[in-house]
Amino acid sequence: MGQIAVVFLFVLKARVRAAAGKVVTWVKKRLTESFRPLPIVTGLVGDALRSRQELLAENLMLRQQLIVASRKVSNPRFRPHERGLLVLLSSILHRWREAVLLVKPDTIILWHREGFRLLWRRKSKSRGVHRSALAKETIELVQRMSRENRLWGAERIRGELVVTENTFGRELMLLA
Repeated sequence: MGQIAVVFLFVLKARVRAAAGKVVTWVKKRLTESFRPLPIVTGLVGDALRSRQELLAENLMLRQQLIVASRKVSNPRFRPHERGLLVLLSSILHRWREAVLLVKPDTIILWHREGFRLLWRRKSKSRGVHRSALAKETIELVQRMSRENRLWGAERIRGELVVTENTFGRELMLLA
């Protein structure tokens, strides 16, 4: 029984110390917060030093998030145009990470990357019918030579055109 009592007192002492440490930490935190200047005052001073354009952009970013949050669904989502707006505003604001409340800042960076991917995918697509750099008459000549001389390959047709002083590149070989 003596050993059990000693172990019990040892465990009890450790738990009391841990609880007391947590209480002291909590009290210190509350005291430092109460003696620190009011966050509203520091916010006002910070806003007074910022430009009007930056304040308007931050206001617009916060309003857009409020619009999304006020939707009557359980899990509101940003629509593509709203995502684009937040990406645009984040490029204007220097401290945009502080103004983002509904999503993580990494999410906005991800949206920016997705938008860039879409932009370059769209720019990279071929537009309409591919127009050849060769004149229509030249294409017809190559096709006629190919029909009339079935045994000639692309190199031979190209050689004949070079002889007739029509110099062409690799694209002509693809036509034969």
